[in-house]
Amino acid sequence: MHETTATALAYGIYKTDLSDTEPINVVFVDVGHASMQVCIAAFKKGQLKILSHEFERSLGGRDFDEVLFNHFATKFKEDLKIDVVSNARASLRLRSGCEKAKKILSANPIAPLNIECLMDEKDVRGMIKRDEFEELAKPILEKEPSRTMNASECIARGCTLQCAMLSPTFRVRDFEVQDSFPFAIGLSWKGAAPETEGEEEVSSNNIVFVKGNPVPSTKLLTFYRASTFAIDAFYAETSDLPPNINPKIATFTIGPFTPTMTEKAKIKVKIRLNLHGVVSLEAATMIEEEEVEVPTTKKDESEKASPPTDAKPEDAAVAENGAADVPAKMETDAPKPEVVKKKKTKRTDVPVHEVIHGGLPQPELTKAVEKEFEMALQDRVMEETKESKNAVEAYVYSMRNKLYEKLQNYVTESEREEMTARLQETEDWLYEDGEDEIKSVYIAKLAELKKLGDPLEVREREEELRGPAVMALTYCITSFREAAQSPDPKFDHIDAADKEKVIAECNKAEEWFKDKKQQQDALPKCANPVLLAAEVKKKTEVLDRFCKPIMTKARPVPPKSTPAEAKPAPEQQAPAAGDNPAPEPMETDAAAPAPEPESMQT
Repeated sequence: MHETTATALAYGIYKTDLSDTEPINVVFVDVGHASMQVCIAAFKKGQLKILSHEFERSLGGRDFDEVLFNHFATKFKEDLKIDVVSNARASLRLRSGCEKAKKILSANPIAPLNIECLMDEKDVRGMIKRDEFEELAKPILEKEPSRTMNASECIARGCTLQCAMLSPTFRVRDFEVQDSFPFAIGLSWKGAAPETEGEEEVSSNNIVFVKGNPVPSTKLLTFYRASTFAIDAFYAETSDLPPNINPKIATFTIGPFTPTMTEKAKIKVKIRLNLHGVVSLEAATMIEEEEVEVPTTKKDESEKASPPTDAKPEDAAVAENGAADVPAKMETDAPKPEVVKKKKTKRTDVPVHEVIHGGLPQPELTKAVEKEFEMALQDRVMEETKESKNAVEAYVYSMRNKLYEKLQNYVTESEREEMTARLQETEDWLYEDGEDEIKSVYIAKLAELKKLGDPLEVREREEELRGPAVMALTYCITSFREAAQSPDPKFDHIDAADKEKVIAECNKAEEWFKDKKQQQDALPKCANPVLLAAEVKKKTEVLDRFCKPIMTKARPVPPKSTPAEAKPAPEQQAPAAGDNPAPEPMETDAAAPAPEPESMQT
């Protein structure tokens, strides 16, 4: 997938305000360091169509750096009488400084430029305003674009969405992507042109896939050849390619094959430009027409003319045994088969050998992959360094506002002045010496600031959390003590000694709380607290763990009483000793038949 197509997919797939009928055309501009590319896409509801791709390989961020470089080089030449352009080392250092100033101007109205010993042992200092920079870069800029996408991840996000759409594992919102290929692709071969049977051997070049051709796309070509032949695929417009790029894409050798019916065979070739922009020859088929003899049999015309009649059962003669007499068939000679010649199309697959041009040898490819891993690691380190630097900058701005707003009542005047001075010092360092430091330096700088700022924020946070924690502890003390002193019968089964332990523990916690609260009430808000919410919460948990098992002890189960032995009823008294019980009469079934002798057991 093209980078611009991935960007368009990431932009459009989450849009819910697209029309079903009227497309919205959106231009995506991707400006790199040395080049830029532009894509125009049409969006409808659930659909994306790429209208055009264009490239400009000589315009990028370095052109904006060059504007600043020329500005400061001219300024230093007039003020300090040094020609930076004539010194390669000085030019390199000035360009690096201009790139930093450009990044600062992206988020600030003014940017400093300070370089020590730039040239002839002279230190240079300068300032550039954003308005001034925009005026200098006016020849490059025509229209201000909207920055509605994250330039660092929009391409990767679009490619990820495309992978999910192609995968059967994920379910993605229905969204059709109609991509187009930004290059024209031609085919060349030796011999007569397709669809002709000429004898002249000439070279032919044809643009098969035009610039902007939809992908995927398939073309079917017909050749008349007597033996193996080759087709070359190439980029038709070399002006669209980067410098020193071989326009050849691949060579497809079709054959060997042997015509059997004619001197030259008809070869159908299927060329495909797939979804990934790769040209391939999918299949080659030799098509021949041959005559085959098919035997056919002539049926008796009289039989065709006279249809068979069914005899009715009542009209048929019946023999003595009840079977109808079947008339015997007359023996006739079978019709002789007649041979007819018919044309049959025969299709034979022809082998294709593909040779890809360009690419890297395996050793160079391995080195390139390793280099890519190194660059990815560098990118990650740079991103983490940038995040650490932004964290320092964000803390400076946030704490400066808090000192005069949220933390105003929780800091002394001397602490506010000291913290403000340290924040200003850090901010100046960020835009001067700390502009390009490593990640660990920014982490250490943030830790230094938090060492001063965290105690100030703790005071405000403790004031907010202390109230609910104190209420929870007070409720725990009161509820357990009242339960231990309650005459309620539901607590009768608890030993008095255990109740005394609960009361003592509650009194102990209450005394600790009163002592801490008295100390805390004597302190101003701008002092470090002595009654911490975490300590109050811990005291509540300890008291609950001690008292709850005692006060919620289950009442013991009373012992089960042994039931008296049941006496037999008068009518069911056991017979006296020596008396034989009367035998019960045997239940018999009067209507049941006597068993058969063979079924009786012996």
